[in-house]
Amino acid sequence: MGVRALEHVTIRCGQLRRTRDFYVELMGLTEGERPAFPFRGYWLYLGGIPVVHLVEASDTAGAWGREEAPLPAAEDGPENGTGAFDHIAFHGDDFEGMRAKVKDAGLVFKERVVPGGRLKQLFVPDPEGVLVEINFRNTEV
Repeated sequence: MGVRALEHVTIRCGQLRRTRDFYVELMGLTEGERPAFPFRGYWLYLGGIPVVHLVEASDTAGAWGREEAPLPAAEDGPENGTGAFDHIAFHGDDFEGMRAKVKDAGLVFKERVVPGGRLKQLFVPDPEGVLVEINFRNTEV
């Protein structure tokens, strides 16, 4: 007995709409159905599965039966980390196309070739400072 798959990640947002736009317009996720929770948010789908949940940080204080202060928006980017959670990774299918899209959006990003394999990676922070890794497998290096 154990887990079978990763269901989703939830990101508490100080910039809800901007973060939604990052994942929809840049990453290609689609906004979809979401239960009528008493706080604002979005469920973003990939392949019919809601893999990224965004919630308004100021709306969720106490929403899960615990009192907690809203999290501030990231001010200094991914180099300061996102707590114990380091990054979220996606599988990509067009390295050059995604690289151009990220560059055209004016976002700061890093790219890497994984030693010993045919894997290229792009790393770009979302508006909340969560580091997003995009892996491109079997890519000429």
